[in-house]
Amino acid sequence: MNVIPLDAPAGVEITGINLAGALDTAVVDEIETAFDAHGVLLVRDQTLTPDTQLSFAHRFGEIEVNYNSEKYGLPEHPEIYLISNITDNGTPIGSRRAGEAWHSDMIYSKKPPRATMLYALEVPELHGLTLGDTAFANAAAAWEALPAEMQREVAGLEGIFDFRGRKRSEAPDAATVARYPPVTHPLVRTHPRTGRKSLYVNRDDCTGIVGWPEDRAAALVTALSDHVVRPEFVYRHQWRQGDVVMWDNCTVQHMAILDYDLPQRRLMHRLTVTGSIPV
Repeated sequence: MNVIPLDAPAGVEITGINLAGALDTAVVDEIETAFDAHGVLLVRDQTLTPDTQLSFAHRFGEIEVNYNSEKYGLPEHPEIYLISNITDNGTPIGSRRAGEAWHSDMIYSKKPPRATMLYALEVPELHGLTLGDTAFANAAAAWEALPAEMQREVAGLEGIFDFRGRKRSEAPDAATVARYPPVTHPLVRTHPRTGRKSLYVNRDDCTGIVGWPEDRAAALVTALSDHVVRPEFVYRHQWRQGDVVMWDNCTVQHMAILDYDLPQRRLMHRLTVTGSIPV
């Protein structure tokens, strides 16, 4: 096994490993250390079943079930959620427009997931051009690059995060909305394993700052959100079939590039690993 940092603001590639095989604890520990340090983990040329994908992900924690899994989860493995533009007799088999704006997964929940994993089964391509990239922004590097004056301004502030803030391609039902009441999280989050600090804010989900007037809060949220996704902090991943990519929702934000449509097909198996309350 080789651990190769990407020539990018975030990410590490692991080569010489079969994630469907039996991995001893020392190997998993090395993978986890690289993941914590780099925020995005890439392993190419994998052949996984739902069982083997879940088995590997379980090495990092418990697997969550998506709130929309009844619609897009695998029937026998509801922890795995389909990201796809494919239709079956006119009915979508997966979530088509998932993640089209910069965000950290489920930041609106009391205990957001530690990690998200995508496994690429079909990657859209047009005349040899790969489409459907995913962009990742290093929110830890963004925090460290802030001027000291701004760091002092932001340290200790709490954001208000609301599930209803984001514009969604499919409107959630009332029960789902009720499941995710507004929560507060620090705008500067400390990684639970490394202690590294990251900006923890985005435009859509962060709807206010505790104790601040709405206009002043909106201005700061916008400025910080735009700062996180500046080009110098962004790695854009070009998918290949068989790629497994896992990212740390504390350290990085991400966005799906929706530059494709049928007959170009995209199919991903997505899952999330449970996390901790942000501090």
